[in-house]
Amino acid sequence: MKAQEFNKWMNKKVPYEKQSVMWSYDLLLKTRELAQYLIGKRKTLDFSKPAYAVERQDSEDIKQKILSISYSEWKKMGFSKGTLHYMKKNTKNDKSFTLNSHVRERLENL
Repeated sequence: MKAQEFNKWMNKKVPYEKQSVMWSYDLLLKTRELAQYLIGKRKTLDFSKPAYAVERQDSEDIKQKILSISYSEWKKMGFSKGTLHYMKKNTKNDKSFTLNSHVRERLENL
């Protein structure tokens, strides 16, 4: 599942100079810029653009774990029932949500 997410991300379009390119192609172009800079063909180097923005934190794997975990199992992990209720609700409605690092770590280790 992680490879699919990575491929999806690499195929997203980002601005590069006056055109729109995929992240994968942007990485190639930035690598060429670095090579030109290192051999002296280029005087400046800018890796700040395009800026990467995180759209969603919730992966398909995490969403499946949230939907499959029982309330009693969740409580045994030390979390409140209400937290799981809203995460399940958002997952079913395909709403984006964020997870605290300790919640995410425990879900990833299931």
